[in-house]
Amino acid sequence: MNRQIILKSRPVGLPTAENFEIVVASSVTASNGELIVKAKFVSVDPYMRGRMSDAKSYVAPFELGKPIEGGVVAEVLESHHPDFKEGDVVLAPLKWQEIQAVSAEKITKLDKNNTHLSYYLGILGMPGLTAYFGLLDIGKPVSGETIVISGAAGAVGVVVGQIARIKGCRVVGISGSDEKNAYLSDELKFDEVINYRTTGSMRKAIEKACQDGVDIYFDNVGGEISDAVISQINQGARIIICGQISLYNETKMPVGPRLQAMLLKKRALMQGFIISDYYNRFPEGVKQLATWLGEGRLNSQETIVKGFEKLPEAFIGLFEGKNTGKSLVEIE
Repeated sequence: MNRQIILKSRPVGLPTAENFEIVVASSVTASNGELIVKAKFVSVDPYMRGRMSDAKSYVAPFELGKPIEGGVVAEVLESHHPDFKEGDVVLAPLKWQEIQAVSAEKITKLDKNNTHLSYYLGILGMPGLTAYFGLLDIGKPVSGETIVISGAAGAVGVVVGQIARIKGCRVVGISGSDEKNAYLSDELKFDEVINYRTTGSMRKAIEKACQDGVDIYFDNVGGEISDAVISQINQGARIIICGQISLYNETKMPVGPRLQAMLLKKRALMQGFIISDYYNRFPEGVKQLATWLGEGRLNSQETIVKGFEKLPEAFIGLFEGKNTGKSLVEIE
């Protein structure tokens, strides 16, 4: 039996299990130039929530009644292309389906002996590259500066903080649990951590943690957390808009502070980006991240759930704060 997970209905607010359905896929055959592959690790990512809506965005929405799609590390079961053979391991944007056919033009062959295969969906994949280019190209960190990271225990945030430390910055991380903050401070050596769920006033917490102000803000969250951080920015601050997970499930967009006057007064930069903008530079990013990883200057943290049927649960868990680092589903 070859299963796939389809989008049964579009979520209103927080996604639920009822929005997904596991069905049996049709038989799989491959044409010339294609491969038949079996999923090994499947990525779940916050951006997928946007694709579950039919609102216009930078990428087409998922279709109702069709499989969800995302990053997958897979093993080649059958090859109809001379550059690939049975047993090769590949990375590709694939359906949430156990076994499927894919064009060889859409995949990247991986060195299965080089590192943990799951890393290609995390620290050496989209999250790691997002952290690398977002921080270095937009944030332009300078040794001695203070950076604040919201969603600091997430797949992107943990890498941002580590790169910032490599660059000599003072790192302040915001997450939603004491357990996550203990990991950030004890294992990743963040200088300060804030639990937004238990802090009475985020603005006061930022003031205390950043007594010399905020030079760089890497924003994965948006909402009231970002309002508090941006109120403490220094002159010439750089604000990197990577994600807005606090808003993804809102049915009505909340109104927050008007930031333009503050950005003007502080001569600050606020810039959003999409990681696909850097596609041509991916080899550069992967090479540097792999070097730091090999030197022990970067650590990878993953939350791995086993079982194809657990994909919806793992995805929903992103919005409930259940993951530390990269969230993945391992297909047994």
